[in-house]
Amino acid sequence: MSGIVRVYKRDDEGTLHFREAWFDEDYSQFVMNFGAVGHQSKTEETDVSDASAADGLLDAFAAQCAEDGYAELPAEQQSWVVAQFALKTREGTDRDRFLQKKATDALISHLAWRGLGTVERSEFTDFKLNIFCLCPDVNKAVNAIKVCIRGEDLDFTKLSIGAAPYTEPEHFKLKHSAKPANSFSL
Repeated sequence: MSGIVRVYKRDDEGTLHFREAWFDEDYSQFVMNFGAVGHQSKTEETDVSDASAADGLLDAFAAQCAEDGYAELPAEQQSWVVAQFALKTREGTDRDRFLQKKATDALISHLAWRGLGTVERSEFTDFKLNIFCLCPDVNKAVNAIKVCIRGEDLDFTKLSIGAAPYTEPEHFKLKHSAKPANSFSL
């Protein structure tokens, strides 16, 4: 087994929790990350001798999670949340490509450490930069994206956020706009 194991579970109060684990080859560590979705996670690292040992730990981790009632969350049960930046040009400039990299990298980290999903892709469309995130909780993801963009000193005044069910990507609804707006379009 290689890659990342990411699983979720709702507790008796309805709070969504997550657990994930992976092998960090750079540090030769097995890493576990866990907590309530939307909150800064806790992380535990274990030194391992090689990838084979890490695979054994990953298998044991997956088995323990299943025993504890955690399961993968299918994409169909998640939502698309798109962080969109208004641009001054149709295709984007070098400055916009820098924004794309910085915002994408920041969102990857910010969402991951809170169990709020993954950045799936980013693209330039007519006068817009769209960063597509697949998220288990729309409202918490929207709030986290706003905090992240502000915290990274990215252009918050150009930010809009839209969300749509995974199975209905043509039905985005506006969740945040720095400027007065009634709708969200890609």
